[in-house]
Amino acid sequence: MKTEVIVVENERDLDTARKLVASLGRSKRAKDVARLRAQALLLEAYEVTRWPPAPVSTADLIRYVMDEHGLTPADLVPILGTRSRVSEVLHGKRGLTLAMIWRLHKRLRVPADALISASAKAP
Repeated sequence: MKTEVIVVENERDLDTARKLVASLGRSKRAKDVARLRAQALLLEAYEVTRWPPAPVSTADLIRYVMDEHGLTPADLVPILGTRSRVSEVLHGKRGLTLAMIWRLHKRLRVPADALISASAKAP
């Protein structure tokens, strides 16, 4: 099955590709669905290259998890150690140890790789 897609190299291509995706999204034909998938991958590759996601700090990641779970800093004391250690982590003054990463992963289901990559950027 041969299909045509738009290689996105500039803003004009981006606009054309987005319109193509919008029109293909309504189709049920297998050929159009395959074309839609391929075009969406090309769009994603261009957008990630053009606008890379900003790195997330450890503190921001933990604050997000706290918000999702309805936790307060006091709730993190059993996971991170002391109140002062929780404060230091949440203010970006202290990175996470492997033990802290493990406990966050086990108790709050935070992906360990996200914590490790965020901690690698911490001071």
